[in-house]
Amino acid sequence: MNQTESIAVEPAAPAPPSRLAALGTRLQTELARVIVGQEAACELLVVALLARGHVLLEGVPGLAKTLLAKTLARLVGGEYRRVQFTPDLMPTDITGTNVYDLKASEFYLKRGPVFTNFLLADEINRTPPKTQAALLEAMEERRVTLDGIDHVLTEPFFVVATQNPIEYEGTYPLPEAQLDRFLMKVLVSYPSASDEVEVFRRTHQGFDPHDLAAAGVEPICSADEFAAIAREADQLIMDEALLHYISELVRRTRTVPQVVLGASPRAGIALLRCGKALAALRGRGFVTPDDVKTLAGPILRHRLLLQPEAELEGLTPDQVIANVLGAVPVPR
Repeated sequence: MNQTESIAVEPAAPAPPSRLAALGTRLQTELARVIVGQEAACELLVVALLARGHVLLEGVPGLAKTLLAKTLARLVGGEYRRVQFTPDLMPTDITGTNVYDLKASEFYLKRGPVFTNFLLADEINRTPPKTQAALLEAMEERRVTLDGIDHVLTEPFFVVATQNPIEYEGTYPLPEAQLDRFLMKVLVSYPSASDEVEVFRRTHQGFDPHDLAAAGVEPICSADEFAAIAREADQLIMDEALLHYISELVRRTRTVPQVVLGASPRAGIALLRCGKALAALRGRGFVTPDDVKTLAGPILRHRLLLQPEAELEGLTPDQVIANVLGAVPVPR
């Protein structure tokens, strides 16, 4: 197809505001009461939660990454567990293990922190790949296999992992298989000057990030209610032309000379699912090309492996994605 051509898409009639859109608006409003100046990151986390995916948050220490995950968990009414990843952490410290009860003369499952609704994997790149891999099955299949027995995780099951982008001493880079399990990689940046002053003002007025109850943060729904409402996103309209558009975007990343490993079909599925969730969150009953373009960076950036020479020249995955978006014709 000539790059100057456009694909005609029949306009879809907007749907009336849904329960999902109302819930999403309230979630973002409540998050803004706690998190200052990270509106894009907040919206992306809600999108990923609606799309039943997981998020890798990357940012320097002190940017409220942990607070963001903890606040979202409280608002949805889900159980929240935090694991500090360290070099000596073992896989069973995450999944749990079967323990023998001498009195009952039988084994029982001592559940690990993965048996929760919201799991914060803090500084995930500080633990060896063997321990990182303990999350693979849970993140993809939402189950844990121990001694040949499957244990199904409850819904929603949402993993938020954090990592520091500048400190590499004592870290273990996440393997491609582990990175691909994350629906998005969200970059958390420094707040603006006015937002930073607002953070200081709230702290001066007594806000304690370790006591969300005292700050008035209360659940706005139960975990079960959220899971039921989130299914509304599956009903959104996705035009055939947009499926071809997503396919072309993903396939084009594999042909860029500076890229060793491009995006897989799983990345295209992530664009589809998150496109529906974002459209529903913004009160529309259909997905637009702009939804896909908004999500391309967070969904694709951690799935592209660049040539070492390209990295030395300063090329970034986000630049590659921007070039691909500019080269693929957008459906009208």
